Amino acid sequence: MTVPPLANSARGYGLVAILLHWVMAVFLLVLFALGLYMVDLDYTHPWYRTAPHIHRSLGVLAFLLLAVRWGWRLANPLPVPAGRPWERRAALWVHRLFYLLVAAVAVSGWLISTADGRPVSVFGWFEVPAVFYGHENQEDTAGWIHRWLAWGLMALAGLHAAAALKHHLVDRDATLRRMLVPAGGTHPPSSTTREDEMP
Repeated sequence: MTVPPLANSARGYGLVAILLHWVMAVFLLVLFALGLYMVDLDYTHPWYRTAPHIHRSLGVLAFLLLAVRWGWRLANPLPVPAGRPWERRAALWVHRLFYLLVAAVAVSGWLISTADGRPVSVFGWFEVPAVFYGHENQEDTAGWIHRWLAWGLMALAGLHAAAALKHHLVDRDATLRRMLVPAGGTHPPSSTTREDEMP
């Protein structure tokens, strides 16, 4: 049995990059859905405290996963990008914005949860301490920012998915396929690969 390549190559993404991509996608969808669900719960609901605890814990783990993904992205060459030059540039900035938005949503959520000075417990495994707290209207202001950044992130995810389908159905190139199946190969990536596309 052939072992799928772990690292990226000029031909496509390796197994690690693909897993990080899809695990992060699942994390973000679950976090968004849970966030929408829990805002309408009242104090008599059995999930009134449980849902926010899960949401906070998953949010911290998503932030850590983002750091791992960014580190892996820096350590690996990227596949030779497909598409027209403007599409490659657009993909670069969309992915940069993804990283920025995920980080900003996580930080704003942390500011909500620690507004009273208490740390965030991550499933009881470890705690993230409160550093910036006790400021006037911190919870409300951070909550407003968190909500709209989360909606912006979902809108960007929809754009990203639409672009992937366009590449697959209209352009009929390998953009979507190589985020589903690891591709090996020893061909060296071009010097522009790292600036034209991100995993």
